[in-house]
Amino acid sequence: MEHVIHEERRLSFFEKYLTVWVFACIGIGILLGKFFPGVAVTLDSLSIYQVSIPIAICLFFMMYPIMVKIDFAEVIKAGKTPKPVMLTLFVNWCIKPFTMLAIATVFLGVLFKGWLPGTEIVKGGGEVELFRSYIAGCILLGIAPCTAMVLVWGHLAKSNDGHTLVMVAINSLTMLFLYAPLGRWLLGVNKMPIPWQTIVLSVIIYVGLPLLLGYYSRKQIIAKKGLKWFEEKFLRYLTPVSISALLLTLVLLFSFKGELIINQPQIILLIAIPLFIQTCLIFAISYGLAKRLKLPYRDAAPSALVGASNHFEVAIATATLLFGLSSGAALATVVGVLIEVPVMLMLVRICLKTKNWF
Repeated sequence: MEHVIHEERRLSFFEKYLTVWVFACIGIGILLGKFFPGVAVTLDSLSIYQVSIPIAICLFFMMYPIMVKIDFAEVIKAGKTPKPVMLTLFVNWCIKPFTMLAIATVFLGVLFKGWLPGTEIVKGGGEVELFRSYIAGCILLGIAPCTAMVLVWGHLAKSNDGHTLVMVAINSLTMLFLYAPLGRWLLGVNKMPIPWQTIVLSVIIYVGLPLLLGYYSRKQIIAKKGLKWFEEKFLRYLTPVSISALLLTLVLLFSFKGELIINQPQIILLIAIPLFIQTCLIFAISYGLAKRLKLPYRDAAPSALVGASNHFEVAIATATLLFGLSSGAALATVVGVLIEVPVMLMLVRICLKTKNWF
């Protein structure tokens, strides 16, 4: 018993300073991208349908330790209480896209417009003002609800992993049907392609594969060694794996864009401001509605975190297909990737500090 208590204390200490490790990894990534750009470019080029293979490997090791901990009786139980799922769907599809459009337009189209001069030639030969291209990238992020990393945020927030998994499954399905028509409407693009290969492949790699392996390995280990051994021995060795994979993912992400961040820091910052405000606003709306609906903390936290986070692979893929790889829209979606982890970790800490509200 003492050993278990010691383990929990050690883990909470590690989580307490997780933000420090995150910013250290961001720094290492930026420096690697700047001084060894060849390595970063080679790794970044290893992708299928805009899904990065190195990132996919890291995310698998981030997800598997979470999936293997899930008691699937909790998933079935979560499916029988639809209130948190309905809240997530309402926020993701009825509120989030429109607040993103409004916030991006106010900041990038009005307040920061003077600092974002110039035009660019987009795919198809049309010319567009750069600030409009940045707004388009923000919109593509706003209509892409997260279907993978949110499992990590929910787990770190000590919320209901079963409910988070149900929300991820439903988000993945709704995105296949709603992403293209909503994007077409908000962007005013007549033929908006739906990057269904990116959506399907990312869901399979980030969610399906670790879920399948987690389910069967949990079943086999408990059958052979018992629940006590599984919880006290097996999970103890897996605990650091998820966080280590998260930190390695950060090093990779920031190394891919290290030179870009150093060369265009002011543009990155200007795009990051409305994205940061949008993330915090959606979190506050979801968390507030969860409290009004009298949801328990374990369901309120994942509902708010799912709403706040974005599926950046899908957003990047769509921006590239619509506007080109070097477009302002593609850059804006990349900024979404860069701020996602630090901001979501901040929101996880807010969740943990406000557990007593529920």
